[in-house]
Amino acid sequence: MTEPGRRERKKAANRQALADAAVNLFLERGYDAVGVREIAEAADVSVATLFKHFPDGKEALVFDQDADREAWLVAAVRERPADQSIPQALRQLLHDERARQVRTDPRFPDFLRLIDTTPVLREHARRMWLRHENALAAAIATDTGLPENDPAAQALAHFALEASSLVHGRDDPDAALDRIFALLDAGWATTAKEARHNRT
Repeated sequence: MTEPGRRERKKAANRQALADAAVNLFLERGYDAVGVREIAEAADVSVATLFKHFPDGKEALVFDQDADREAWLVAAVRERPADQSIPQALRQLLHDERARQVRTDPRFPDFLRLIDTTPVLREHARRMWLRHENALAAAIATDTGLPENDPAAQALAHFALEASSLVHGRDDPDAALDRIFALLDAGWATTAKEARHNRT
């Protein structure tokens, strides 16, 4: 009988092999020129196994680390330093993650170009970020002392997450992020001040 730990490790290894094979093929030949059967063969698994790990299809293979993003976003709000605003914390998270990817993966610029030049991947990346909006908005509201469905918390979550798609394809994405979050920070300062006033 297979041990649960070993089974989970095998699943994780298959998932990583599929994601790596997909990105390698997409970078080499372009997203539209590669089929799921080729990806499965390159990873030495069946097509059924590919869809078991990635039921959303080919696009999901490009964004294999999505499961961790919601936890990162919520932690950025809850665990930020006392002197850091929520927009500043979210900006720092996006900056650090981008810098980490550039540092650890020499193909990262090519990966970004792949997304920028493939409409279906651009749209999938946008949807992927925005599906964390409610969890992020709830964390923002709780941290600030606002009602659960407060529209300002929802708006900050929405536009902070949209920032990632807004900077795709720009010559200086870091500078673009800085401008976006400077705007969000200035607006959020008033909301946070009002929330503190209402609690006293």
